[in-house]
Amino acid sequence: MTRPEAHVVAETDRQVTARRLLDSSAQLSYDPAHEVDWDTPLDSAFHGMSPEWSTLFGTAYWDDMTPEQQRELTRQEAASVACTGIWFEMILQQMMLRDFYAKDPTDPAFQWALTEIADECRHSIMFARGAAKLGAPAYRPRRVAVELGRVFKAVASGEAAYAAILVAEEVLDVMQRDWMRDERVVPFVRTINNIHVVEESRHMKFAREETKARLRGAGLVRRQVNALAVAIAAYVIVTNMVNRQVYANAGLDVSRAVREAGANEHHKAMLRSSCAGLMEFLDSAGLLTRPARLVYQRANLI
Repeated sequence: MTRPEAHVVAETDRQVTARRLLDSSAQLSYDPAHEVDWDTPLDSAFHGMSPEWSTLFGTAYWDDMTPEQQRELTRQEAASVACTGIWFEMILQQMMLRDFYAKDPTDPAFQWALTEIADECRHSIMFARGAAKLGAPAYRPRRVAVELGRVFKAVASGEAAYAAILVAEEVLDVMQRDWMRDERVVPFVRTINNIHVVEESRHMKFAREETKARLRGAGLVRRQVNALAVAIAAYVIVTNMVNRQVYANAGLDVSRAVREAGANEHHKAMLRSSCAGLMEFLDSAGLLTRPARLVYQRANLI
């Protein structure tokens, strides 16, 4: 098979995947403005996330907290995760718009990219309203993360962009699959998680296919550089998911909470388990290099 013929096959496969995703989106998508119960007042008897996903679950501090404090902490942490999700979804949208700028609008992949961007816009509004309903402030990533994100969204392309998108979505997906099934979690958050899981499954499929497609023919140096870039992006995302201000807003001693959360082996194990499938994919794609693996280990993702 000649190189031009191989290129045609790859493009056709890509288009087929995009068409399937477009069909799936047309059959099963949600409007959070109508699907989520925004009107019922927040019931403080519920958690904001599965308690096992709290950064303090399994620590001595968690055992010292009252049930009311535990529930308030999980609500604040869920809001922080949502705000981090908004931040990264805005990066994602800009990378995809830049990637498909001035390309063929009749290409199903182009149309899927716009569909995914539309999904992310709805998700960001949904997360914002959800965080507000949880009684949380506008949590933001640390300033250094914001500036790194500004650079990443401007320069990341190809497999680096799509693998980073996949990393962020995979970590959230495993968490939210637990939360949406947990009857201890406040019902409107469960609905938000269900919507996000259903629609993000299509986004992850596209990100995996694009990552593999962009890596075809990539040389060793390019793989090494992009593997490290994706790992650093993952580290920044994960370490900014829970703002330390959540502890103050839950009425806790911030210094003790940060110290015990940082040493919490249970939470580290939860993160590692959530990323098992992701790491397997990155390894198969040649993006789990030795330097990248060290970064993932530092982020407790492997």
